[in-house]
Amino acid sequence: MTNEKAGQRIVVGLVIMMALFGFFGCAKRGQVPPGPDEVEVVGIEEVPGQAVPSVEGDMGEGLTEESMRAQARQELQDRLEDIHFDFDKYNIRPDARLILKRNYSVLEEAPGAEVFIEGHCDDRGTVEYNLALGQRRANAARDYLISLGMGSAQVSTVSYGEERPLDPRENEEAWAKNRRCHFVILKR
Repeated sequence: MTNEKAGQRIVVGLVIMMALFGFFGCAKRGQVPPGPDEVEVVGIEEVPGQAVPSVEGDMGEGLTEESMRAQARQELQDRLEDIHFDFDKYNIRPDARLILKRNYSVLEEAPGAEVFIEGHCDDRGTVEYNLALGQRRANAARDYLISLGMGSAQVSTVSYGEERPLDPRENEEAWAKNRRCHFVILKR
């Protein structure tokens, strides 16, 4: 047992010596970090030989570029028109064909633009039926744009059925407004 205790003491002693060496063994003389009262504060514009970065200019340009993109996307969005459908129908009416041709021309002016077509219905019918009808309407609008020459990868669709009415009233005028496809610019 005495040998065991002696071995343990040697191991503990080595561990203590290594810890002390770690704390004091690597210290370099003459390099004491300055205290808080000894630090000289120098403004960035005072550093000789170094260009001063314009944080405002860099951020302003980035924000300006992004805001310009957002503005261009909004201007494109404002030029797109909704198309409307007859009750319980998803075929493209003659007036809607003209609107889709105008929408296609607008999108043609913005190469690479991607559009999201939302299919909507009035609130007559079941939720499931209106979701399916809204999808058929969005698909019909998508197919028409593709037939005009738009790339299929640029057009995606979704149906909101009766869930997002443009006009919440319960009359023929409101129902006619709600039977529509709405076009949303995703990317410009």
